[in-house]
Amino acid sequence: MNYLAHSFLSFNHTEIMVGNFIADSVPGNHFEHFTQPIIQGIKLHRKIDAYTDQHPIYLSSKHRFSAQFDKYSGVLMDIFYDHFLAKNFHLYSPQSLETYSQSVYSDLAHYLPIMPEHAKRFYEYMTKHHILFHYSNTNHIETVLTHLSHRIRNRVELQQAMPLFKEQYEEIESEFFAFFDDLVEYCKKQPEFL
Repeated sequence: MNYLAHSFLSFNHTEIMVGNFIADSVPGNHFEHFTQPIIQGIKLHRKIDAYTDQHPIYLSSKHRFSAQFDKYSGVLMDIFYDHFLAKNFHLYSPQSLETYSQSVYSDLAHYLPIMPEHAKRFYEYMTKHHILFHYSNTNHIETVLTHLSHRIRNRVELQQAMPLFKEQYEEIESEFFAFFDDLVEYCKKQPEFL
């Protein structure tokens, strides 16, 4: 899953959300400078990724892109699934996506001093381009994939996945709904929230 899902699955616990946000920038168990709730968020992020990577519905969605995009099919699915969460955010939250996104940006801003450099850079990019909100728009998803392609060493053109995505849009959206319901229930059962 991508940034919108990881923030949402922190269930309004700010420091858990911070850990969830910075997790990919924290190597191994180098948790020395973080509070316990932030550490819980880092660990939750890793649990979400592990659960997602073995879930049969997610794997079915991912398989649609694996022939052409190989190991990058997972990157595509993380972004496409975040699109469906953004598009259907009203089904999961009483807050509008706009209000929720601004709240996430504001909460994260207070923790910038303790974030790893990579997370800080992404925070600047995310807020500048209002990423969480614009995930709801397929044109913006294409732009995100184009920008991401420029950062991949082998220059895989991820935006070329868009025609296949649009062609199978309804089927993938149905898979997202079924998968995300499972993922929400899984996260609610984690020790962080009991």
